[in-house]
Amino acid sequence: MKRLIVVASALTLLVTTMAAAQFGGRFGGPRRFGRRGGELIGADGRPSRRGIPDWKLDEKFREDVFTFCRIQFSSYNQHYKWATDYPDADLNFSFRLQQLTSLHTNPDGVILELTDPKLFDHPFIYMIEPGDIYFSEAEATALRSYLLNGGFLMVDDFWGQYELDHFLSEFKRVFPKREATELPLEHPIFHCVYDLKEKPQIPAIGHAHPNYTDATGRLITWERGPDTRDPHYMGVHDDNGRLMAIICHNTDLGDGWEREGEDPWYFKEFSEKKAYPLGINIVFYAMTH
Repeated sequence: MKRLIVVASALTLLVTTMAAAQFGGRFGGPRRFGRRGGELIGADGRPSRRGIPDWKLDEKFREDVFTFCRIQFSSYNQHYKWATDYPDADLNFSFRLQQLTSLHTNPDGVILELTDPKLFDHPFIYMIEPGDIYFSEAEATALRSYLLNGGFLMVDDFWGQYELDHFLSEFKRVFPKREATELPLEHPIFHCVYDLKEKPQIPAIGHAHPNYTDATGRLITWERGPDTRDPHYMGVHDDNGRLMAIICHNTDLGDGWEREGEDPWYFKEFSEKKAYPLGINIVFYAMTH
């Protein structure tokens, strides 16, 4: 696998803080996309940025930057679940990586199918809303090969026991004998750049409000029923103990990235404190382990 050469110092935080400005969100206007090879694009052939800052890459090092890679997959119900939060989540997160760390980052990101040979050019891949995913045999084989050869998968934004059971059952077709296990808060993925004091739960913006509390006064950050109250971060390891995948269940980091520009309270409470810090930690850990 082609991997970026990244050391710990490459992600040293800059003085700039996220609170300086918010970007993205619905304030930029309605989404208008065309399609090209399965990728949603704007009129100029790139994802419509809608106010999200842009930057240019040094052409000599275009192949040596971090590129956010979203996976296109099939679902039993809605065909485009893989595109949830696109493109703002991908663009905002890429911008924050470029802004807050010294990791050189592609401003656009890419969308790939698991069977695309270019998959092995990307050491980090992202999969969202996989609660009713299904893998073809070719996809399961490709994902197994990708992960065993050094790739890293982040799974995000699915809720409740039914969706977890379905995803884990489908993932068994990738690794029949490997189990997903809960990562303890002490795991370095929660501390390697930002020192998180809890396993955060990030709700979609429509499920979050400062006045939404339960009978104990706890801020309601879960969606749907009681089996969504607690976030889970599960890992799948290879034979050497390397973390190959992190499964973020009962939480929605993608919405924390996508919706940062819509509401100041949501930005401060979930995007700035939780979604970006954990996302940056996950990328840092994936690129250095």
